[in-house]
Amino acid sequence: MSIRTERVARLLQREIASVLQTAFSERIPCMYAVTNVRVTKDMGIAYVDVSIYEQDIEERRAAFQHFTDLTTEVRSELARRIRHQLRAVPDIRFFLDEGMHASKHMDEIFEQIRTEREHREAGLQ
Repeated sequence: MSIRTERVARLLQREIASVLQTAFSERIPCMYAVTNVRVTKDMGIAYVDVSIYEQDIEERRAAFQHFTDLTTEVRSELARRIRHQLRAVPDIRFFLDEGMHASKHMDEIFEQIRTEREHREAGLQ
């Protein structure tokens, strides 16, 4: 990514998080974080990764649907806020970021391996 697209991505991440928190907080019924934004080279599309803090995958997917439903409204509010900084506001595409949950699952697996190893070593001694 070029320096310009990185700067635009950081600006969009900050502003999209702010828009969601202020203008749409009552319409999103969960805790979430905008974890990353990637912008295409022509700055026509912004891919927004959102991590949702729900335990069940079905709850996360249901909560994520609120983000996809709000896409055009978020883009309009974003355009109003950054109209002096960008010539054209990119299309927004939300993606569910499962990285946190995958990491938690891996931690649970490692803990299970650690306990099994300790039980096995305790049995040998």
